[in-house]
Order: sequence, then structure tokens, then C-alpha cells
Amino acid sequence: MMDHSIPYGHQYITDDDIQAVVETLKSDYMTQGPRIDEFEKNFSKYIGCSYSCMVSNGTAALHLCAMALDIRPGDKVITTPITFVASANGFRYLGAEMVFCDIDPRTYLLDLDKLEDILRKSPYGTYKAVVPVDFAGYPIDEEKLRKLADKYGFAIVVDACHAPGASFTDTKGIRRKVGACNYADMACFSFHPVKHIATGEGGAVTTNNPKLYERVSLFRTHGITKNPNLLTKSDGGWYYEMQELGYNYRITDIQAALGISQLKRLDWSISRRNQIAEKYDKAFKDTSIHTPYREDGITHAFHLYIIQTGQRKELYNFLRENNIFSQVLYIPAHTMPYYRQFGWKEGDFPVAEDYYRHCLALPMFPTLTDEEQDWVIEKVLEFSRR
Repeated sequence: MMDHSIPYGHQYITDDDIQAVVETLKSDYMTQGPRIDEFEKNFSKYIGCSYSCMVSNGTAALHLCAMALDIRPGDKVITTPITFVASANGFRYLGAEMVFCDIDPRTYLLDLDKLEDILRKSPYGTYKAVVPVDFAGYPIDEEKLRKLADKYGFAIVVDACHAPGASFTDTKGIRRKVGACNYADMACFSFHPVKHIATGEGGAVTTNNPKLYERVSLFRTHGITKNPNLLTKSDGGWYYEMQELGYNYRITDIQAALGISQLKRLDWSISRRNQIAEKYDKAFKDTSIHTPYREDGITHAFHLYIIQTGQRKELYNFLRENNIFSQVLYIPAHTMPYYRQFGWKEGDFPVAEDYYRHCLALPMFPTLTDEEQDWVIEKVLEFSRR
């Protein structure tokens, strides 16, 4: 028996991270200071986008994207049911009518063929936005989605909260990082403790569109600006204007300092996660355990390592008895009581619902030791041989 518990995900905080936070605590700024701008510039450079706007969490990032797109009550927005509910909630806050679309049985991502089936049934521009989720760290085919966006008239907001560092290869043979917005209008990230970059709470919006960036930045801070190019008048160096009804969705300098330090290890984290995934793949190759699909030309960020098993609940409980705390992610959003009130019900999306009945996230984080992973594998195999 392993003498300590193994969670499905865990943050990694180093002495360098701690020192970065301590230095910020000793500085003149705990919030609204230079570390935020530095984090944004470093993140933009890593991702390959023109603009990054750091915010208080991933949900705030989604909400700000909806505000930047001027989503209004009754606007139709499509997303996947296999996601954390924030992917839908961020747009629902503004009164959007959320429409769900079933998933691809291989990748567990929004099925783009089924998406087009929905789109072609309505006139151009019926849907204001589509919010694909790079679930578990697997990147959606943004190039194919862009073609649909141009054909049917919607904005693309990629929920990339699972996928910093992930990438895909387009038809030009160019490797594109998630969040670079080569094909999407905006992308959202989360810096929750179990994510690749952990700042406690925190998130980001990336874009190449200066107008969208300005709107996200404005709404992040109460709708207030001091930008002289945007002010309606000038009354001195202290002068500011509240031009829109925004929110306090700011990130702090303390969090930004931690994020700057953590960003330096992102490539290592992705590499280590893929090593762990390959070891799982090999261990479960000739068993009844179904391991994650991935095709050539993509870099999977492996926020999660999801298996499919016919005895999900029994395996979940067995692992817990052996100090392994796997997780079930996610309960389909359309089956939540809140969304059922709009007519969604079990049976609407058979692929997503079948996925949910069999899914289990095994421990996946870069500091998972070989000994710990061996224990997880041993127990999963022991259960599967029953």
C-alpha cells in the first residue's frame, strides 16, 4: 500500500516560485503593478499572440470574451456538453441561449461535423459564437472551425483552459500553438492550481484583434480607462472615465509573479506529462482499458489522462481504497438541473453521455513519481484482471 495519497492533479511550487512571490510582497506593488504587464508580455511571446489580458480566473476570461463580443439576451452560442460548466456559464451570464453539440467519440472534443449539421439548418449569422473546449489538453482543429465560422458567420472563442502549450499542425504544415489565435478570435486560459500554470486563481484572454483586446481590458477593470486616446476629455493626470459597466476581474502582482516563474517550466511540464501518458498507454495496451486517442501533428497538453472503462464506479472506489484519488470529468453540462430547465435532457447527446458513463481521470501531473505511477498502473491492472 502506498503510504500517501495520490491525487488526480497537483500544483508544483518551487523555491524560485516562492522567491518570486516574496520579492513582489516586498515591492511597492501587490496589485495593479508591473508584474502583470510582464506576465502578459511573456505569455504572449510564448503563445505567439499579439495580446494577452491577465484576469482573475478562467471563468472571468470566458465572461469577458462574451462581453467583448457584445453577447446579448437571446443570442445563440454553441459549446460542448463535456466541459466544466463555466464554458457555457460565461456566455449565459449575458443571457445567451446556450446550444450544445455532441462530441467526437475519439477525441472527446466538439464534433465539427455535427456542429455543421446544426449550423446548416439556420440562416447565416444565427449563431453569435462557438466555444470549443480543448478538453484534457487535446487541441480542436481550429483551421476547420475557421472555415465553418466564415461560412456560417460566428466568432470563435477557444476554451483552452486545459491546453497551454498544446499545438496542432494546419494544412500548410505549420505548427500552431493553442491561443495564438491564428484561426480563433479569442482564447481563454486558467491558472487554477491543478492546471499547467498555477497562480492560485487566475486566467488569461489571448487575441490578435486590438479592438477585442481593448474591450476585454476595459471590462476587466470596472469599465474604467485612463487611456488618453479613449477619454472623452482631459482634466489632469488623475483623470479617468468609467465608459462601460465592467467588473473587478483583475489579477494581482503576487499571482503574476508566480505565473511568470511557472511559465518558465511550461515546456518541461508538457514534456513530462507526455512521458507519463506514454507510460500509461504502454501499460494498458493489451487490456480492456481504453486509452486517450491522439493523432499525428498535435501536441497534447495532457491536463488530464482520461481512460474509458466498463466498470467506472467500481474502479473509482477500488483506487480510492488504495490511496489513489482518480476523478470523473465531466458530468455533461446539458444534464445539469439549471440547463435542463431550457429543455435539454438525457438522451440528447448519446456520445457525450456514453463517454461520461465510462470516463475516469487517472493521476496526471508533472511531479508524479515513477513509483507513484507504477502503483497506479499496478492497481488498475489488478482491478482489470478481476
